[in-house]
Amino acid sequence: MTDPIKRTLGQKQELLSRCLAKLIIKAEELGYTIRLGDAFAKLRNPLEHKFNSQHYNKCAVDVNLFKDGVWLTKTEDHAVLGAYWESLDPECRWGGRFKDGNHYQIDP
Repeated sequence: MTDPIKRTLGQKQELLSRCLAKLIIKAEELGYTIRLGDAFAKLRNPLEHKFNSQHYNKCAVDVNLFKDGVWLTKTEDHAVLGAYWESLDPECRWGGRFKDGNHYQIDP
């Protein structure tokens, strides 16, 4: 097993942006549309995000997924895109692994 890539916070934020662009293109190819949800949270509000959420570091984004104008809100609706996300980089994590299907992040 190789050592994980050492990235600065800025590099992780850039990785999120690159991977998000690829995810949006993939979603469109599969017939979905995307509207972005939370991409950055300033205040540590436990009602919105967990205390250690990567939203506070600009390393996570919530993706609202639509098909034919219908908002797909179930974790399983994101399964194909979640698997694709995880294939983009070893640090890409999909929230569906912890019951937050529309959450896409870069590891801290």
